[in-house]
Amino acid sequence: MELSQPDSKPLKTKPFEVTHLMVVALALPMTLAYLTTPLLGLVDTAVVGRMGSAALIGGLAVGAIIIDVVFTTFNFLRSGTTGLTAQAVGREDEKEKQATLFRALIIAVITGMMMVALMPKILWLGLYFIAPGENVADATSRYFSIRMLGAPFALANYAILGWLIGLGRSGLALLLQVVLNGTNIILSILLGLTFGYGIEGVAVATIIGEVIATLLGGLICWRLLDTNYRPSRQRVFDRPALWKFANLNADIMMRSFILLFAFAYFTAQSSRFGETTLAANAVLLNFFLIAGYFLDGLATAAEQIVGRAIGARYKPAFWKAIRLTLLWNFIISGALALVFLIFGNQLIHLITTLEPVQIEAKSYLIFAALTAVTGVLAFQMDGVFIGATWSREMSMMMVISLVVYLLAWQILEPYGNTGLWLCLHIFLIARGITLSFRLPVKARREFDETGV
Repeated sequence: MELSQPDSKPLKTKPFEVTHLMVVALALPMTLAYLTTPLLGLVDTAVVGRMGSAALIGGLAVGAIIIDVVFTTFNFLRSGTTGLTAQAVGREDEKEKQATLFRALIIAVITGMMMVALMPKILWLGLYFIAPGENVADATSRYFSIRMLGAPFALANYAILGWLIGLGRSGLALLLQVVLNGTNIILSILLGLTFGYGIEGVAVATIIGEVIATLLGGLICWRLLDTNYRPSRQRVFDRPALWKFANLNADIMMRSFILLFAFAYFTAQSSRFGETTLAANAVLLNFFLIAGYFLDGLATAAEQIVGRAIGARYKPAFWKAIRLTLLWNFIISGALALVFLIFGNQLIHLITTLEPVQIEAKSYLIFAALTAVTGVLAFQMDGVFIGATWSREMSMMMVISLVVYLLAWQILEPYGNTGLWLCLHIFLIARGITLSFRLPVKARREFDETGV
């Protein structure tokens, strides 16, 4: 659902220049910030891996999966806040900038507290679907039951991160991510290994990192607020504004669910070809995930600049933001694909030492390497549509792309794993094309309505 402007009176166009430097300055810090996340997961796994129990490693992995699914569901607090804040920046509406932050934080804290209250049911549901062994389930419960206590802080950090990105303060966003994950890494080693608290210590380390990041983020946000333009309580709790925020977030949540389902379906179909192929595909999906961290940085730049352009009612900045972010996306994606093709074999050997899996993964390396290229338009268009808060259109195009993906598998299934990889590429391309097809229509309607 697209969000109308809070003010009914017409606003003047507020021109601003979009440059390559602006795009890079926004994208680079966020790319580095996103890259700290897999580093944290690697360290946590390494710490637990030194505790001498395979069940603990499994428990960490299963607990992390359940938590990732739950938190990914609420990732809209980051992206939705970014788009609304960027538009307020474009309108030079200081009160709405602050109101957006307050609304996001309120929703984050309330939602986080509800997640804590529902923790036993979430754990039961996760263990029911994953069905790990008894020892792994016990380790999962010990990790999850502590880790989820930090849910209000984790979601508050999503809101703060989204607000800073919306302001274009990606350097501060990077600082918070470094503090969050850096603190987590250091404390995981200290509490998990040095002080011998085991998997529980790793979970506590994560909570402490989230609390510190929330406090630091709150202090940074407070210093960025202009006290001369404080929004009233009525404006913060304005029912139409809250309802629009909820609709925006519901659409983004649907999009996230479909994306998760698409990759879960890919994994499920992989299992039909045997353990070796399943493992090989799991290894190769890491190439796509790595590319995603780089392309997400540029998508974030698109979110901020496009949102600002719409808020400013300035069409030239809107289209130039799309052209420049698309150019940099293709440059980065092409470079990543080339790196994967040249060094892919070494990366496969780094990820797994099992020779049959290595051989199988190498035979499908080209398909994994090219996901960076076929997915580039999807990443970029996601950033554009989130920044423009065209979330309903984004979720609808995702549904269409999923249907294309499932139909393609019905046709290509006889080709085995090759056909499965081709279907994944078709899904990525369909996402980019469907959104691109709707872009001119949405842009014309957006700017015609505002008189620009």
